[in-house]
Amino acid sequence: MTDFTTTIDADGVATITWDVKDKSMNVLSLEGWKDLDDCVTAALADDAVKGIVITSGKDTFAGGMDLNIIARMKESAGDDPARGLMDGLMESHAILRKIERAGMDPKTNKGGKPIAAALPGTALGIGLEIPLACHRIFAADNPKAKIGLPEIMVGIFPGMGGTTRLVRKMGAMAASPLLLEGKLNDPKKAKAAGVIDEVVDDPVAAAKAWVLSEPKIVKPWDEKGYKMPGGEPYHPAGFMTFVGASAMVNSKTQGVYPAAKALLSAVYEGAMVPFDTAIKIEARWFTNVLMNPSSEAMIRSIFINKEKLEKGANRPEVADQKVKKVGVLGAGMMGAGISLVSALAGIEVVLIDRDQDAADKGKSYTTAYMDKGIARKKATEEKKEAVLGLINATTDLDALKGCDLIVEAVFEDVSVKAEMTKKVEAIIGDDAIFATNTSTLPITELAKASVRPEQFIGIHFFSPVDKMLLVEIIRGRETGDVAVAKALDFVRQIRKTPIVVNDERFFYANRCILPYVNEGVRMVQEGVEPALIENAAKLVGMPLGPLQLTDETSIDLGVKIAKATKAAMGEAYDDSADELIFWMADEGRLGRKANAGFYDYDEKGKRQLLWSGLRDRYEVKADQPDLVEVQHRLLFAQVLEAVRALEEGVLMDIREGDVGAILGWGFAPWSGGPFSWLDILGAPYAAARCDELTETFGDRFACPALLREMAEKGQSFYGRFGTGVDSKAA
Repeated sequence: MTDFTTTIDADGVATITWDVKDKSMNVLSLEGWKDLDDCVTAALADDAVKGIVITSGKDTFAGGMDLNIIARMKESAGDDPARGLMDGLMESHAILRKIERAGMDPKTNKGGKPIAAALPGTALGIGLEIPLACHRIFAADNPKAKIGLPEIMVGIFPGMGGTTRLVRKMGAMAASPLLLEGKLNDPKKAKAAGVIDEVVDDPVAAAKAWVLSEPKIVKPWDEKGYKMPGGEPYHPAGFMTFVGASAMVNSKTQGVYPAAKALLSAVYEGAMVPFDTAIKIEARWFTNVLMNPSSEAMIRSIFINKEKLEKGANRPEVADQKVKKVGVLGAGMMGAGISLVSALAGIEVVLIDRDQDAADKGKSYTTAYMDKGIARKKATEEKKEAVLGLINATTDLDALKGCDLIVEAVFEDVSVKAEMTKKVEAIIGDDAIFATNTSTLPITELAKASVRPEQFIGIHFFSPVDKMLLVEIIRGRETGDVAVAKALDFVRQIRKTPIVVNDERFFYANRCILPYVNEGVRMVQEGVEPALIENAAKLVGMPLGPLQLTDETSIDLGVKIAKATKAAMGEAYDDSADELIFWMADEGRLGRKANAGFYDYDEKGKRQLLWSGLRDRYEVKADQPDLVEVQHRLLFAQVLEAVRALEEGVLMDIREGDVGAILGWGFAPWSGGPFSWLDILGAPYAAARCDELTETFGDRFACPALLREMAEKGQSFYGRFGTGVDSKAA
């Protein structure tokens, strides 16, 4: 069975239909390329065919290239992968060039058969690059459809001609949001931008009529005298465009995302040469990106592994646990956010607080959210009323009857949570699952208040709930499979990405975040320039430096966590990072919420420069450390905790470790996550670097036994644990 099939009507129009039978949306495979080539070749050779329409058998056109294939392209390219990749790309370009030239005489541009693309719906990635090679693009008037080239979001760029064709069609300036930001448009906006040509009710009928109208089909860039819209690189206007684009790319990527720089290079170099040479340049830069381990790691973590986790890769094999009615205890920031995302998913919500005003305030969070959506034309009044109608804000615990899931989001105190657990379990049904939303308190300890600990589980939402994609599910020592499945199914319903970890202090995310923050604080105390610490973090891909992150989460929270951890760990606790944050808390510099922290803030709360008081208390050394040393301290502080979590069985799947790190606290997305980064470095180098850091800075950088063993055996994390095998069983 082929992915592309051809039918020829009585008027001589060949309709090539793309329909991958086992997929809800078309994705292009290597076999699909051959099918398309065969169909186009046959139609061009058939004298009875006057023109061709390429369309889809689904209500969308295509979702792009199969990412699993892209992820494996390098390893399947042979002993000389760069040459293999380049040759394979040029074979694909030849297919699209065959569509574009359509049998025209290479010297006169005469002859040829018109080829149109008819898009019934969404067209992304290669699903737009194929239409861009056609002579005209017709799209259905479908406001829900998305049209664009989102490849940059997965660590690559449009490398099947989309970069070269879009720039030649629109100009570099107009194309930059679509290429460098992966901006997607609905059909009407795509037409207004110049990406597609027509928006019609019936794109296939319109395309057929067009190909029969004997249209001119030669592309502008194949004609003599072609000039690029907006100017070529050495045209005054074009020069300014590329100067600005280069500055924008470096500002946004800090030089750590190779795809954006490669894309800009392909556009710049390609704009100065004929089209066929530009295509080779694009292929060369695309090969460069595919050979970079960053692209492979990003695709694997941000899309392939993320999708597998969202589809239940580690879900226990129990019956469907879809949530029908959820009770949310506590209408503060977290409870309000949980209520919002639940109602948006169509789940009935009971939002509980001690007094009605507080409960109503929690519900008003959803009102404000929907009002913003209406103002941006992303929602309607009817949708707002429907969502609000699902939330019952009340003080009456009896309203929780019938809830199959409880999410407790009250104050972070063991006794307060225990009291609520007992009260609520006396009301809800025997089959209901009780989940506590906590970022630090041990689940097994909290479960002691429950009369059914097998139905007690931790669900750690990140703030703000409506924006953060990750949800950390924590399995207590007595938590059963049904509770885990319930939590996973709930997270899937609210369209978040789950990871499941075993119970241990700080679980997984905070276990890795805190050492990052503490290492930054230690460096300030040592006399490292605070600006160097912050910028070193950003230059290696962290979204926030450790000092700014502390301001955002609040310094008094750090003090509270430090005190609680010391009380629990006793002499084993390392308090070397406490002096600074305790002093700042005493000074009333509690972070952004107090308009005073590691940074100064203006009267409107806008962050200004680093606070000069840091330099006054901790003298900055004249001899500052090397940039890479600072970066390695900040990154190894995190990744070594991830390895220890795997060793100890807290983390059960390195895929969850990588995805959770990127989505939870923004760990250098270009690296693919902590385990992917260690694989990029190589275990032998990583182990040796641990030894160097340990000798200079202390035992917190001691190489974990697992990493040492892997270094000795020449293993990688994804080679050893890539399918989610438990570390202790490998």
